[in-house]
Amino acid sequence: MPKESGQKVVATNRKARHDYTIEDTYEAGLVLTGTEVKSLREGKASLVDGYAFIDGTEMWLDAVHIPEWGSGSWTNHATRRKRKLLLHKAQIIKISHKTKEGGYTLIPLSIYFSEGRAKVELAVAKGKREYDKRQALRERQDKREAQRAISSRRHLGE
Repeated sequence: MPKESGQKVVATNRKARHDYTIEDTYEAGLVLTGTEVKSLREGKASLVDGYAFIDGTEMWLDAVHIPEWGSGSWTNHATRRKRKLLLHKAQIIKISHKTKEGGYTLIPLSIYFSEGRAKVELAVAKGKREYDKRQALRERQDKREAQRAISSRRHLGE
């Protein structure tokens, strides 16, 4: 069987960019069991409630839902278990200092396969307040309306 190449996105956390201001992003490997990998290859996962935390010198991903594999038996995995993340020690220390500053959290943005290996894109993020969310939405709408006005002027001038 030929080795996989490229990137295949399994799941994304679209709500994360709405609820958080993203500071930095990191790519981390995932330690998974066989049935978890098979379930991910079918494109099943949910990052909605997921978060990452640092315990000593290790980083863990928690509350990410990877459903049981359909053809699995007693060997199936727990759907919402802690999964170890693979990062360099220097990266873990850097992230640890950032999250200890206060107000910052670690959230998964996406799970994907890169060159056949399961990876997770982590973000060091700060939670947005309700008025920040409304302001960002208003700015996007204003920008969209301005773009429409410019394009309608172009079509009228031709």
